[in-house]
Parts: sequence; C-alpha cells; structure tokens
Amino acid sequence: MSGNIVILTGAGISAESGIPTFRAADGLWEGHRVEDVATPEAYERQPEVVQKFYNERRRYLLNGIEANEGHRALARLEAEYPSEVLLVTQNIDNLHEKGGSQKVLHMHGELLKGRCLACGEECEVVGDLGPDSQCSLCEERGKIRPAIVWFGEMPDHMPQIEKALMEADLFLSVGTSGQVYPAAGFVEIARVAGAETIEVNLDETIGSSRFARTVRGKAGETLPGLVEELLNRP
Repeated sequence: MSGNIVILTGAGISAESGIPTFRAADGLWEGHRVEDVATPEAYERQPEVVQKFYNERRRYLLNGIEANEGHRALARLEAEYPSEVLLVTQNIDNLHEKGGSQKVLHMHGELLKGRCLACGEECEVVGDLGPDSQCSLCEERGKIRPAIVWFGEMPDHMPQIEKALMEADLFLSVGTSGQVYPAAGFVEIARVAGAETIEVNLDETIGSSRFARTVRGKAGETLPGLVEELLNRP
C-alpha cells in the first residue's frame, strides 16, 4: 500500500500524556462552562477570565508534559511512509510536534500561539497573555487573544483538509469521540472517496459503525503495531 493517508487525532491521544480531555461527564471543561471560556462572546464579555483560563492551560502544558508512544508512532509513519501523510488534530497542544511530526494541521488552533486582533496575524506565545501583552509583529498592546477556535467559529485549514480527504486512500481516526462536527464527518468524506477507514479508540464511539475496521485500546499501545503493519504492506 502506498496511497495517501489522512490521520485525525482527538483528545484521547493527549489524555495518555496527562492532558485532561475537553469535557467531563458533567459537561464542564475543568470546572468551567464552555460558554464562559470558549466562545467569542465570553471573550468580549470577560476577557480577563478567558485569558486566565488559557494561561493556566498553557502553564500546565509547558510543565513537563511529553509526547507518548502514540505520538511517536504517527511521526514515524509520516517519516517512513512512501506517500503523503497528513496529520490533522483537534488538539490544541504541541505533543505531535514534540513527538516528531513535521506536518500537523491544528484545526482547533494552538495553545502556544496568540492571534492579534489589530493586525490579524498569529504569534508564538510561551507565557501568560493579558491586557498589556504586545504583538511581536505589529507591536500593538492588549490586542492578543488565544489562537483557539472557539464555539461559533470556523475550524482552521478546512479547504486543505477536505481536499486531502477526497484524495486519501486511508483515513485513520485516533482518540476522537466522533461527536463534534465537522471532524465527525471526515470519515464519510473519506468513504465516499473510496478510502479504507480505521478507527483507533479506547472505547466504542458514536461513529464506530462508520469505520471498516476498529482497533480497541490506548493509542500508545496500539499505534506502534498498526504503524508497523501499514509500513510493511505491499
């Protein structure tokens, strides 16, 4: 097998490195209502609360969180596979990059970046953001928001992702619940294009029946073997 591969990853693969999943069973995101920290309206209403929430997430990420064997397996697939491998993640962390992946599309944004509302560009962020934060590009102060795609906003890179899905020979979904669109619909686009579809997840998901093959278990335990299999297919 040497056709193109599109990989979608979700919170499950990052959870194995110690990052909490997006939403708990009670519907809260680490004790906060989504409407209070993950919408444009929340930022307009109380920017200091939203900035504090993401500042805490950013500090946590930078405090020794490392990639796991699942991240490293996907990086190996990208490096050794003879055709195109596109890695699309719903995660806002940098663990795929830490694991060695070079081509990663963050459809929901990146925690270690800020978006300047003055010039519209994104800049690297490794510390806290606040009312006096300065854009490294246009030098405006107090105009940088987290570069996160919030509810009500369009995910990033969608044209490139959809094009890749329509040209894919294999679609691999890892650690995602299959509940949040548009990512939940990627398997259907790939199926219509004639791609093989594989789901890797700890548990059965709402979208499991749409995949031709399912692999149950932790990404860090199952992906190394699956990647070995894919690399050795004729």
